[in-house]
Amino acid sequence: MTPYKVIVVDDSAFMRKIFSDLIEKDPAFQVIDTAANGREAVEKITRQKPDVVTMDVEMPEMNGLEALKLIMAEHPIPVIMLSGINEEGMKETIIALESGAFDFIRKPSLTYSQHIEQVGDALLEQLKAAMSARERRAAFRAEEEKRQQQKAESVQPLPAPSNVAKQRKPKVEPAKRQAAPPKKTEIVVKKPESRIEPKKEKPGSILSKPKHETAASQEITVSAASTANSSEQRDGFNQIVAIGCSTGGPRALKAVLEKIPGDLPAPVVIVQHMPPNFTKSLAQRLNSFSSLEVMEAEHGMGLKAGCAYIAPGGKHMRVTQGPGGRFSLILSEDEPLNGHRPSVDVLFESLLPLEALKRHAVLMTGMGSDGARMMKRLYDSGVCSTFAESEETCIVYGMPRSAVELNCVSHVLPLQEIAAGVIRAVK
Repeated sequence: MTPYKVIVVDDSAFMRKIFSDLIEKDPAFQVIDTAANGREAVEKITRQKPDVVTMDVEMPEMNGLEALKLIMAEHPIPVIMLSGINEEGMKETIIALESGAFDFIRKPSLTYSQHIEQVGDALLEQLKAAMSARERRAAFRAEEEKRQQQKAESVQPLPAPSNVAKQRKPKVEPAKRQAAPPKKTEIVVKKPESRIEPKKEKPGSILSKPKHETAASQEITVSAASTANSSEQRDGFNQIVAIGCSTGGPRALKAVLEKIPGDLPAPVVIVQHMPPNFTKSLAQRLNSFSSLEVMEAEHGMGLKAGCAYIAPGGKHMRVTQGPGGRFSLILSEDEPLNGHRPSVDVLFESLLPLEALKRHAVLMTGMGSDGARMMKRLYDSGVCSTFAESEETCIVYGMPRSAVELNCVSHVLPLQEIAAGVIRAVK
């Protein structure tokens, strides 16, 4: 098999050498070139057309974020960001993930050779996942095109329009002309009636209004009602939305949370596979887009409707009901589950005993199967409001596919329709 072509981008010659050596440990990958900054990277990518790129976030002349945006606009290919652990680097990494980066890894500590090896293993895993996802998406698109072609061909056995016209003209038109006088009289009488009927429906019929007007009027009604009972709704909710995602998740979360209104009568709890510290930057970033109040979860934090809580990297998150029926969050450093901490399965499992709540579970893009097993248990226990992102929009169709294969998903939706589906289910 021909190895996948990789370009390594980093302003440090030492780091370029380290990452090149780590990547070429696997014969499936070949580093065909390196670049010292974003500008040089864009030029080499344009010329050499690699299969995948590793991109440092912070570089002179043109940083990784600026280069990524150009790559996604001109030559979209999988890009894995290499992030430092400083605050600015973490913020830019989150923006990079929103802008189309496949995923990211933290740069290794050069003090410990073991850490370098761990980072190398993680990088190779992501490179393989990126290539697998690209090939799966290409196969999916090819299959879709084939289906569309077959559909078009199945409609084509009819004669061509010119032949149809020639066949029908001598038979139909003379008959219409002979019968024209009486038929015209009937049509003239009926047309005014058909024009009047819609006018009768318009004043009182929601269906007769334009969609955007109907949606706006519904939002105004809901907002007015929620303003009147805002404190009661925020503390006294009877529903909860739980979301799980991994690779491609930050972009998916942005697409969903920015479409959910701030008066949603339920809290939203989220597990995004991510290392410690990065989840705080993710929460801050999402909070700037969403009408919900988005925050990184803290141990013992009480849940409120209209708020979204992201599990901190490195900690499991569970929902529990305490004295007085109040719901709050428990964070722990228990062993990773499915290779993850936080784990979606841990969050979903904590919802099982909370039968007083109407529970809505969502699985979006991500590698592996985390969350699918407990979504199945929720579904089997009677929770019928379960959502999975469809293959057509997933960066990696792993976690949602696992749930679909377990037959525990009531709504399979493309990313752009998930927010609307959740809102309908809740409201």
